[in-house]
Amino acid sequence: MNSIKQSFNLEGKVAIVTGSSKGIGKAIAQGLAEHGAKVVISSRSQEAVDEVVTEFKKEGLEAAGIACHIGKAEQRENLIQKTIEHYGGVDILVNNAAINPIYGPIEDAEEGVFDKIMDVNVKAPWMLSNLALPSMKQRGGGSIINIASVEALHPGAGLGLYSTSKAALLMLTKNQAKEWGKYGIRANVLCPGLIKTKFSAALWQNEQLLNKIEKTLPSARMGMPEEMGGIVCLLASDAGAYMTGGVYNADGGYMIAG
Repeated sequence: MNSIKQSFNLEGKVAIVTGSSKGIGKAIAQGLAEHGAKVVISSRSQEAVDEVVTEFKKEGLEAAGIACHIGKAEQRENLIQKTIEHYGGVDILVNNAAINPIYGPIEDAEEGVFDKIMDVNVKAPWMLSNLALPSMKQRGGGSIINIASVEALHPGAGLGLYSTSKAALLMLTKNQAKEWGKYGIRANVLCPGLIKTKFSAALWQNEQLLNKIEKTLPSARMGMPEEMGGIVCLLASDAGAYMTGGVYNADGGYMIAG
């Protein structure tokens, strides 16, 4: 009988997590490393990624830090190339880094803001996945996990362009799953709800708004970054071997809230 517990084991696997110097990305990287993966910590600042690597190594986890601004083509190429040089290949790619530089009505946004959001939130995950593809094919498969948002599924207030970019990421993932399944590569999306991170601070630091949101949630609270780690470990490992093209919410029940 195959051990289900063993199927979560990621030993010998190499994982890249973008935007992993803090918040959800860091929690995901920690979960993957705790399950035995060699994890590449990446964000725009080398100093920030080095700090996380030091912290992980103290805990006995295997990690390397490679700075990357995912909006820049040469830095994306460098991230994949350096990972392959350092660890020999790529098995797991978590496209977590994203931006939301604007809060307000869609008609008030500048055209340049639209381009920036699409560049980082949609184009970069597409390009990074394409760059990781040859290594995954060579290694007989892989797992791509794109981090979207419940905003991709349900329009919130003031986040229209961000929502649009995340909805595009959903369809990109489904196409990756459909086209790359023949190579043993799976692609799935995680849609977090309101999670306590610096990224969402504008929402949860407003006490009135937070109370209003929490009252409508079945969980009656916002989520914590580490609560996103478990589902990514499932999607990254053999435990989730039959899961591809899926969209998974971890939102405290936001999508069923009245």
